[in-house]
Amino acid sequence: MSGELTQSVIKRIIRQVGLECAAQGQTLSETLVAFMVKAVVLDPRNDFNMDRILTENDMQDLIQLCVTRLLDTTNPSLSTIKMQVYFDMNYANRDDLLSEQQRVLEGKLAPVVRAITEAGPRVQEERENMYQKIVTYVLLRSGLGSPTDIEAVREVTAALQSVFPQTEMMTFISLSKKDREQQLKDLAMLVTGIRLYNKQCQKGGSGIDDLPAILNEAIPSATRTVDERLNSCQLLAHQYTALLESMQEDPHRHSRLSTLKLKEALFNVRQYESFLTILLSDAITNAQEVESLGVQVEATMMVLKNTMQDKTSIESKDVFPLFMELSKIWTGYQDAKLLLSFLTNITENLQQFLEIQSQLFPEEMLTSFLEGVTVKSDEERIKETMGTRVNVSDFENQEWLFPETTDDFDELLIQYHGFCAHAIGVKGLTIVGNPAIGILKHKEKCYAFSSKEAACIFAQDPDKFIKLNVEKAKEYPELIQLLELHHQFEYLVPHAQARNANKRSMKAPPKRDSGTQTDTHILPPTIVRSYEWNEWELRRKAIKLANLRRKLTHAMQTDLSHMRRENFTQVYLPKDAGTQTKRDNSSNVPKPQIFLRGLRGGSSPTTHMVAVDLTRPLDET
Repeated sequence: MSGELTQSVIKRIIRQVGLECAAQGQTLSETLVAFMVKAVVLDPRNDFNMDRILTENDMQDLIQLCVTRLLDTTNPSLSTIKMQVYFDMNYANRDDLLSEQQRVLEGKLAPVVRAITEAGPRVQEERENMYQKIVTYVLLRSGLGSPTDIEAVREVTAALQSVFPQTEMMTFISLSKKDREQQLKDLAMLVTGIRLYNKQCQKGGSGIDDLPAILNEAIPSATRTVDERLNSCQLLAHQYTALLESMQEDPHRHSRLSTLKLKEALFNVRQYESFLTILLSDAITNAQEVESLGVQVEATMMVLKNTMQDKTSIESKDVFPLFMELSKIWTGYQDAKLLLSFLTNITENLQQFLEIQSQLFPEEMLTSFLEGVTVKSDEERIKETMGTRVNVSDFENQEWLFPETTDDFDELLIQYHGFCAHAIGVKGLTIVGNPAIGILKHKEKCYAFSSKEAACIFAQDPDKFIKLNVEKAKEYPELIQLLELHHQFEYLVPHAQARNANKRSMKAPPKRDSGTQTDTHILPPTIVRSYEWNEWELRRKAIKLANLRRKLTHAMQTDLSHMRRENFTQVYLPKDAGTQTKRDNSSNVPKPQIFLRGLRGGSSPTTHMVAVDLTRPLDET
């Protein structure tokens, strides 16, 4: 079938199966239904061929088979698949869990942060309201008390006043949005550290739980619970394995027992054991982290007390880093509490998928069947085969790895979750492998075995037994996850193209809102200023360059030739010169004085004018 057609058919089948189960009172997740559809198709006993187009009758048969298996409450295989789906959908490692918790916290604080960083109060009353919002933010971010606790609010306000008085609000308002957000986080850490120190000094601490004491009591209890349940399920696995081995040796010995149900029950407890091992490892890591935090908090408190002892004033550079370090340590305690609650919740919810064991195989029945049967634990099986190992010379074309000849032997990734690669396909049993016998490296993958005989048989034709193991996983689909065979069945998972290859095949793809923004010019500008698009301008420049050919060439001196000879020029400085006359002399001429007489006329009609020259002679001057 084509890819798009296959996906559309599978979606239709999944939807129809979900509706029919819901009609009969069973509301199931789409992930569980999708996996069951895959399991039914994979099972060779159902004779479905995905290489051809499914007819309407084929789809109806597939739907009915899926509904029947999903509604069979006495089927250990269904309980195992439900357990796997639940664990995949709910479990997260420490880093993922804490990052998700941080994202949730940031989302809750976002409205308060926006109200503080985006506002620009101008009057005194608005600045006081913003200061109260900062107090609320600090209290919420620290998680030490409730905003409705008056005593806690009073403590936070007093601590905040000591490091950030209201007189600094104008400086805070002048900061950019990003700087405001960073200062809010720093203030929250400082105030948290101050409150924790005051609680240690018995001067406050309202709403602050004694997390170290709580965790030191709760973690050992939770670890003990997981360990007890792990031992209990391991005992069941050992008993089921012993019963199945005895039935294979003598098929008529326990005719009342269903081999199919017993194998499914074995896979159920093995999967439960695998999940509990993961949870126990996380709990131990959490306990070690809390122990380390206890040492750090004592050391920090001691330094703080020595720094602040009998001092009325202390420089902020001496104590602020200590308060912030104390806040970080307390955040580690809060993370440990969150992780402990998460692991406890997962452990309790996993227990429901093991209830079918007591229904199918009550303790009295199991005890009667085990009479005369030797039950061996995984440790005892490994101990029995500790002195045997594969003879490498018998397999010249195979590569065998041993502890003394292989670096990081304990870190090797063994296929099938460490179970014997031979027993899975041949016996249908999950028997723990013993790496000391020898690890076979075939096509860059490592395989362990429960005995030397099993290793030798497998090594004669590894591909044959690997194929047998895949066929066994098709009959028992819960083995796909138990034996970590996702890579061999990924092509049948619905919507596989949309899933992360590193995630488990049944886990829903994560979704989140995201945004990106790029700079306008992320690289330096590369504009060529001399570029011209105008053809006529280019012609003008070409003509100008051509005209240079008709210009005169002037000689000049270059760097290579100007040092060939030395030229000197000497000049005389200008001199001062002056002249002087022997005497000063001057001359003066008399002023001409000429008068005219008779201009006014007289009695006669004719005017007689007479010029009288009264100018003095030169010799008289």
